[in-house]
Amino acid sequence: MRSRYSAYVMKEIDYLRFSLHPDHRAEFNAETTGAWAERSAWHKLEIIGTVGGGPDDSEGTVDFIATFTDNGTRHEHHELSSFRKESGAWYLVDGKVLPPRQVIRAEPKTGRNDPCPCGSGRKFKKCCGH
Repeated sequence: MRSRYSAYVMKEIDYLRFSLHPDHRAEFNAETTGAWAERSAWHKLEIIGTVGGGPDDSEGTVDFIATFTDNGTRHEHHELSSFRKESGAWYLVDGKVLPPRQVIRAEPKTGRNDPCPCGSGRKFKKCCGH
């Protein structure tokens, strides 16, 4: 997964095609993939978890989030990708887009009419919540 992310960053479109499983290469569009990689600013790859994919495995999955900016908008692409090893090489078989992660607050949300947490003594809506 890391090598495919790096290929997007470095605009190595041939590698992206090569690292797809041979059964799925006919669906690959080098022109649109290259244009997307070219116009995107890549920020980070976060591996959430993996199953399999070790030296003795023939299959594995990677749960990841790739953060990038495309046309001025920041995106987080969350995907569960399946890989298969054949003849010693790992290939991307498919990917399932996952919903955005739920934000869990560490503290309760400040209401509009609550005192402002900055300590000013004013209501949140009239202070930092404007």
